[in-house]
Amino acid sequence: MIQQPTLDFLSDLEDNNNRDWFMANKSRYDTARENVIEFTDRLIKLMHKIDPALSPDLEGKKCVMRIYRDIRFSKNKTPYKNNFGISLPTTGTKLGGAEYYLHLQPGKSFIAGGYWMPEANHLKAIRQEIDYNAHDLKAIIDAPEFVKLFGNFTNQEKLKSLPRDYAADNENIELIKLKSFIVMHNLADREIKSPKAAETIAGLCSKIYPLNVFLRNAIN
Repeated sequence: MIQQPTLDFLSDLEDNNNRDWFMANKSRYDTARENVIEFTDRLIKLMHKIDPALSPDLEGKKCVMRIYRDIRFSKNKTPYKNNFGISLPTTGTKLGGAEYYLHLQPGKSFIAGGYWMPEANHLKAIRQEIDYNAHDLKAIIDAPEFVKLFGNFTNQEKLKSLPRDYAADNENIELIKLKSFIVMHNLADREIKSPKAAETIAGLCSKIYPLNVFLRNAIN
C-alpha cells in the first residue's frame, strides 16, 4: 500500500517546488520513492496473472518515472513533478503501445490503460481494425460495468475532420476519429492507502485488459 508519508511528501513538494527545499528533504523523497517501488513490485506480480504480456521480470524501479520535469520547452519552470507516475508496459520495458499507467497524487490518483496518442502507423492499423471489427471493440467498451468504471469511451480527443479514407456516414466514425484509445478511473486516497490497494488496482486493470488486447492485436 502507499504510505501516508508518501502522500505528505507530495503535498509538501507541491507547496515548495524548488531545488533548495527538495534537497533539504531528499531523504523524504528517497523513502517515498522506495515505498512506490515496493508497491509497484507487488502490483507487477498481480498484473502478470491478469495480462501475461506484462513480464513478471519487470522491475518496479524501472517502471516508476523520474520526478524531475523537463522544463526546456515549458512555460512552467517548476523543477519537479508533484506526483509519482508508474508505467506498466506490455511490450518489454520500453514505453509506447497498449499499457497500464498508475498516477499517484494526493486527491488526484488514477489508474489508466489503453494506447495514448499512437504513432502514425499504429493509429492507421487501429482505425482499420475498428472499421473491420468494431463489434469486438464495442462489446468491450459498451459493457455496463466498463461504462460504470470508465465512462463513455468516445469522450476523448478526436479529429475535427474526417480521417483519410473514411466517410462521414461510416457507422463507427466517432471511434475511428479518436486520437487516443484510453480509459481512466479515479482512485481515492483511502483506496491507495488500503492494505488491499494493489489488489484493487489489479482488479481495475483486469477490466482494461480486453481493451489492451484489442489494441495489441490491431498493431501486431
